[in-house]
Amino acid sequence: MSLEAHNLFEGIPSILQEELFQTLAESGAVRIERIISDGHTTTPGEWYDQRHDEWVLLVSGGATMLFDNDPTPRLLKPGDHILIPAGCRHRVERTDPLQKTIWLAVHFDGITQATT
Repeated sequence: MSLEAHNLFEGIPSILQEELFQTLAESGAVRIERIISDGHTTTPGEWYDQRHDEWVLLVSGGATMLFDNDPTPRLLKPGDHILIPAGCRHRVERTDPLQKTIWLAVHFDGITQATT
């Protein structure tokens, strides 16, 4: 086993034609990924609708997310995190056009939401 350190902020392309999804680690039903947005949004009329739970942390930049059945957009700033249950349709309405938005996402099967 190699214990090699990596940095979440390294290796980010200066130009992104589309969002960048990179798997950082995975095992069984758990996948951890880095997502990099550069003014990207979900294609108009489309929704993410996943079969697994996703916990997402906004590390840098800014974003606005919209959830089906909730008319109020969620404005996210660095440090904000949210648990998106399986089957909860959602979309990214906006990401910061002036700086890269970096997300850390953990995909997994079933959990009870923490209170902190």
